[in-house]
Amino acid sequence: MNELDNRAVAAVDRNDEDGFRELSSQMLELVGSDGNRLPDDELVASDVILPPGDITFEEAKSEFAGEGLISA
Repeated sequence: MNELDNRAVAAVDRNDEDGFRELSSQMLELVGSDGNRLPDDELVASDVILPPGDITFEEAKSEFAGEGLISA
């Protein structure tokens, strides 16, 4: 996930919206396939919250900056 996050930051830095969209989609797919769905009534703290798949590129510029979503 950290590698995808870093690549998404780089895509935003390059102003590569298509590249960012592909990487964002891969991040969401990874969480969907490897993550564990919690019951709707269970709340737990999360280290990282991924933006929704329909994030605008302008919004992504503020979310995927610096170290990105995951600081390593």
